[in-house]
Amino acid sequence: MEKPLLAFTNKGIYCSAAKVYLDPWKPVDNAIITHGHADHSRWGNNRYITHHRNVPIITHRLGEIEVSGREWGETFTINGVQFSLHPAGHIIGSSQVRVEYKGEVWVFTGDYKTENDGISTPFEPLKCHTFITECTFGLPAFKWVPQDEVFSAINEWWAQNRSEGKTSVLFGYSLGKAQRLLKYLDTDIGKIYTHGAIENMTEVLRPLVDFPETSRITPETKKEALLGNIVLAPPSAHGSSWIRKMVPYETASASGWMTFRGARRRRAIDKGFVLSDHCDWQGLIESITATSAEKIICTHGYSDIFSRYLREQGYDARTEETQYEGELAELNSTKEEITSTN
Repeated sequence: MEKPLLAFTNKGIYCSAAKVYLDPWKPVDNAIITHGHADHSRWGNNRYITHHRNVPIITHRLGEIEVSGREWGETFTINGVQFSLHPAGHIIGSSQVRVEYKGEVWVFTGDYKTENDGISTPFEPLKCHTFITECTFGLPAFKWVPQDEVFSAINEWWAQNRSEGKTSVLFGYSLGKAQRLLKYLDTDIGKIYTHGAIENMTEVLRPLVDFPETSRITPETKKEALLGNIVLAPPSAHGSSWIRKMVPYETASASGWMTFRGARRRRAIDKGFVLSDHCDWQGLIESITATSAEKIICTHGYSDIFSRYLREQGYDARTEETQYEGELAELNSTKEEITSTN
């Protein structure tokens, strides 16, 4: 039996013809990285290739690494295998990886979304024979409303809290979600304060995007200065000693998981806004249709349910295990989030 172009191994997704891994979860010699989230770009690889907009992100996170940046659609050949990076629309600098060898084309999406968020390069559908898709929100229950409606609701919530003399604390992952929120907050309502982890990452991304002005929260920040204003913080800050200085406050989370009321209750969040950097059910289906792919490989998320649905629709679909977390990464504390409070 002929080897597949890409194989799922104990280190990651491997192209044996090129001796290259895509988003490996264990250290390897050569890694092509789709984006900067910790579950997809890990420390310890000898050489990294990624989109040039992702270079400052992963060097900020990983320190000194050997990394080269590529442009969208730029073809680079390794041992006769042609690779190119194409927009995934997930976060700034996020890519799909197109792999072509002897007339066969595979596409690995990493994480992706189809809605244009105004700060990431919009998702680009690619024709291929085999499509590797995430399934973070691969259930019909997940149906996103346009982001304009979500941001309008967020700003209304902030304005209401301000009228009541409360601080608004809005939780979002420090890379990607926080910057998407920041871009559309209404500064006519008040000032925007940030947790250190979010401020550090936003400083990395300011050369790429025109963000509103922010103020970093430090030990010297007075509670009175925060009243009526909004604080952007990572989920790990909820329930910490860091947040206690903000009383009285109202909390909210921006996440696809806010689709379910139980998720908000479990996290003791006052308000939930449904906003995800991943595809909803319909986005996944439309993306797969646009590829004209014959074979679909479903990874992290509701992969079993989603692949079964695809098989019922006539696709050659299966699941594969990975160590990617999708939006579950927003629920997990990281050292960067915990320690970057100043």
